[in-house]
Amino acid sequence: MRHPVETEAGLVEGIPGRDRALTVYRGIPYAAPPVGESRWRAPQPPPPWPGVRTADTFGPMCPQAPNSEVAGTDLPMSEDCLHLNIWTGAASTEERRPVLVWIHGGGFRVGTGASPRYDGEALARRDLVVVTFNYRLGAFGFLATPELSAESGHHASGNYGLLDCVAVLRWVRDNITDFGGDPDRVTIAGQSAGAGAVNFLAMSPPAQGLFHRAVAQSHARYSRDPELRYLATSYRTLADAESAGARYAGERGGPSLARLRSLPWQKLVDGDAAVDSLVETGSSAKPPLFRPVADGWVLPAGYAETYAKGLQNNVGYLAGSNRDESGAVPESTFASYRTAGRKAWRPGMPPVHVTLDDFTAAARRKYGEMADEFLRLYPAVTDDEAGRAHNAAVRDNARVSTFLWGTDWTRHADRPVHTYFWTHRSPARGQDPRRASHSSETDFVLDNLDQDDAGWSAEDRAVAGIMSGYWANFVATGDPNGPGLPDWPPYSPDSATVMEVGEGFGPVPVAEPERLDFWKRFFRTQQAW
Repeated sequence: MRHPVETEAGLVEGIPGRDRALTVYRGIPYAAPPVGESRWRAPQPPPPWPGVRTADTFGPMCPQAPNSEVAGTDLPMSEDCLHLNIWTGAASTEERRPVLVWIHGGGFRVGTGASPRYDGEALARRDLVVVTFNYRLGAFGFLATPELSAESGHHASGNYGLLDCVAVLRWVRDNITDFGGDPDRVTIAGQSAGAGAVNFLAMSPPAQGLFHRAVAQSHARYSRDPELRYLATSYRTLADAESAGARYAGERGGPSLARLRSLPWQKLVDGDAAVDSLVETGSSAKPPLFRPVADGWVLPAGYAETYAKGLQNNVGYLAGSNRDESGAVPESTFASYRTAGRKAWRPGMPPVHVTLDDFTAAARRKYGEMADEFLRLYPAVTDDEAGRAHNAAVRDNARVSTFLWGTDWTRHADRPVHTYFWTHRSPARGQDPRRASHSSETDFVLDNLDQDDAGWSAEDRAVAGIMSGYWANFVATGDPNGPGLPDWPPYSPDSATVMEVGEGFGPVPVAEPERLDFWKRFFRTQQAW
């Protein structure tokens, strides 16, 4: 599809992909630049352009602190960053290929849809149309103040990044047919904060009807799991967000909205110091200050109320977590973690306990009157045993939490759900030793191993073929199963199992029966979010 394509703002012309059977469109504006008076407002349609726009260059990254999430990119930063990218193999506008809209992660603080990790060529070769994009981050995407709420028309503020996601989905609905995509088969997917955005969009009335399937890669968590309070699943109440936002604005020299909107964006970028220290998580972990808000409009309510009342968008779901994340680490790294301590800490990062004293103290803090039972179920008398017990508990917590999330979700949503636990040890991004770490499944899902010179093995490539096949099938049909793939049974609240993907492919228990019972009882003691 090399001829110019019509969009709502003008004609765009793509460039050949590495696979010349594909066309890539980079840096298409999906909204007007959110600058000046448009800073901290809902996105507006992009201004039209004359002639044909050559879409050969990714747009700038949204303002953010220096970070490792954008490794491999050499792009400027600018508030004029609301652009999207498309990979398609459609030969004409008459085709109707399923559409994958990928939402990048990064704690709602950092990242870009232009990262080489999210290159869409491999899935486009599987007859999908792949879309990636940027959305506003940190204070630019999630600042709330009483003044912003008062001017909004909805008595709400703080969800500009999510509204950017909604704007992308509206753009896809209105324009994707001209790229060979099917607006009636749109799947949103993301990892970490991208998964958090997926979960929030699945509860958002403005997003209703704009997508049909959802993929949340780390995490979908039970509303009573205290872990969700600082992971990418975390949100704030409007009152808390407005109070924190007013303090932040004052510290940055913005006593009025007019003054705040006149400041250079460099004055407003938030880093690791922007942490919400008031949230009780049952541990030392704390969420980033700027994250989505239950504002009564974009997010009318939190998880528990939304699911109990059946207010979520009725979409098919695929969700899971990874073996070496949420504080679980390979045994061969225990010594280095003992040496490093908290040097690498950042908002949203789970604690790692690899000494007996730390493990025991953390158990007493988190489980209270149930700590003795926890320590009996996850016993340790040495530092190494404590590290292994911590790993086992973290993994059980995540699997059980997602299982109970599925029970709540499916109570009022009738489209199939599939859950997974990723176990393949990856060398991506310099991981030595290999590990099934946070985000490591992304390279396999998108079949992007060649984007990282990590010494991939034949086994890695075989696993990537299976994983990308599952995801492509789910995007196309709502069912990951297909010819040549190991059977993946749908989620059932009557079967406490999860699909292992990676080292093996098949259902495994979410936890041993006695441990499963413990987690269910512990979660019942926790506040529902």
